[in-house]
Amino acid sequence: MALNPNLPKTANSGIPSPGGPDWMDFVVLLKSGDRAALGRALTLVESNLETDRPKASALLDVLSSSAHTAFRIGISGIPGVGKSTWIETYGMRLLEQHPDARLAVLAVDPSSSVRGGSLLGDKTRMEKLSVHPRAFVRPSPAGTSLGGVTWGTRDAIALCERLGYTHVLVETVGVGQSETAVHDLVDCLVLLLMPASGDGLQGIKKGIMELADVIAVQKADGPLMEAAQQAASDARAALRFTALEENAWTVPVLTVSALTGGGMDALDDALDRFRRHALASGRWNDRRIMQRKKAYWEGLQRGLWDLFENQPGIRSEWDQHAQDVLEGTVDPRVAVERALELARRKA
Repeated sequence: MALNPNLPKTANSGIPSPGGPDWMDFVVLLKSGDRAALGRALTLVESNLETDRPKASALLDVLSSSAHTAFRIGISGIPGVGKSTWIETYGMRLLEQHPDARLAVLAVDPSSSVRGGSLLGDKTRMEKLSVHPRAFVRPSPAGTSLGGVTWGTRDAIALCERLGYTHVLVETVGVGQSETAVHDLVDCLVLLLMPASGDGLQGIKKGIMELADVIAVQKADGPLMEAAQQAASDARAALRFTALEENAWTVPVLTVSALTGGGMDALDDALDRFRRHALASGRWNDRRIMQRKKAYWEGLQRGLWDLFENQPGIRSEWDQHAQDVLEGTVDPRVAVERALELARRKA
């Protein structure tokens, strides 16, 4: 059963069909850095429509020979911590200090669970990055994904990397445990904490502190400076009980202010140290291999679900099993076994 069959799955990307007379013209335009073409390409790879998948696969395949390797950074934190403001500050510093850098920001906005609507306000909050010639900000609705990280996000990252973006930032919604999904997409996970909000204890409950590679307490300025320092101290204490030993990396906990720029130099240095450590230790390659493996199995599961769901006679019986579970007449485990047995017979 779909989470919400009334949600729109995609808008028309308007991309020519592979092999057609205009296909390579579009690919050339995309490789040239045309922003409108990139927007259309991202709409395509983010689509959940079954009819869009062959075209999206063909587009990623034609770009697969690219030797570019981007630094993929996930940005996580509760709503209100200032993720968009931090990305704006970090992104502008990156582009100013590194003339060859190109930055793609995939910013996920919360969606209505009823109609699927989304404000898509991140682009307006990143006013400077949105118009910078070497940056591209893509606001996307979270849809039914609680953490805002979807299959389309994975393909969007790959697309930007293959088009030569040196850095790809993925900003997640920030709603709880599902935030950890971004860890399976990026090279480095940055967790932003809020001073005076109990984030340290929340982090332990959510488990995301076990996955964070760099932690920064935001809004470390003015009257919140002392609270930010205390929050950083609490986070360091929490890490002694929750941090995982992985390739001898000690997770740094810093205090920063995206408004004043305070602490951003230290955070830049921490990210650079992590990148060098990950490459030298093999952690970078190991994580990429794990992510590709997970992408394969997730894609296969999704494809098999669609294959069986659309077969005559299967969907109706699956719906009946679901109804039996809802009414309490059949145990969920028993209903699953019956549904799988039906799929085996029809295969």
